[in-house]
Amino acid sequence: MAVNLIVATTMGLVPVTDAISGSIIIAGNGPELPVIERLVRAFEKEHLGSVVEIQWEQDSDPIELVKSGKAHLAVTGQNAPDLSAIPIAWDGIAVVVDSTNPVKEVTTQQVADIFAGKVKRWSALGGPDTTIQLIDRPQYQHIRHSFEEALGIVGQILKSAKVVRSDQKAISTVAGSLPAVTYASLGVALEAVSYGVNVSLLVIDRVEAAKETVRDGRYKLRRPVLLLSRKERSPVAEAFAAFALSKDGQAIVDQMFISYRP
Repeated sequence: MAVNLIVATTMGLVPVTDAISGSIIIAGNGPELPVIERLVRAFEKEHLGSVVEIQWEQDSDPIELVKSGKAHLAVTGQNAPDLSAIPIAWDGIAVVVDSTNPVKEVTTQQVADIFAGKVKRWSALGGPDTTIQLIDRPQYQHIRHSFEEALGIVGQILKSAKVVRSDQKAISTVAGSLPAVTYASLGVALEAVSYGVNVSLLVIDRVEAAKETVRDGRYKLRRPVLLLSRKERSPVAEAFAAFALSKDGQAIVDQMFISYRP
């Protein structure tokens, strides 16, 4: 996926070791919350004069909160006009089906055709003769935007698709439902598989959905995890972004996502 990113140095990030004090608000609505919470705890421990408030609402638009000045940083997967973007991680987008579904491998085009409604039955892909049930995500969530953009189907996902808010709910909806298919953050999907949830991640274009294949770009369904901010300087926001990109910060990021490399 082509993403126009502003290089971190253009934001004038302060060194992580500099003393910093003040408060900021970080807004988001996606699966990054656990990682952001860990980053905040480590950042505040290192910068004792700083306070970071997290506003995480699944119905919120974090980009608009930053644009309106109600938040200092938005955690998202897409750029926005007039905002600076700092990439801190990569995340794969896993295509998830019930583990009993015999379809295990598809192409990128077939995934696009499934969600655009051009392929309506699993039998067209070598699976059972049953109608495909789409489990979609809300339009305001950036994982949906990244998914549509990567597949070239922006605005084309069937309106009849069932919409669920969280990765966990999307995956649990698919588990035990042979006709169902959804997409979710790779980290959440891999965790579900490791806990024994009865789902499978589809191989796409002969590439397995895994951290290594997302990191090196072989797995094409991936999105950046970005920190968006207004161009006006905020020393605490800059220090937080610098910490997220530091060795310690990237070690935290890598617990769920993939540490960032251009």
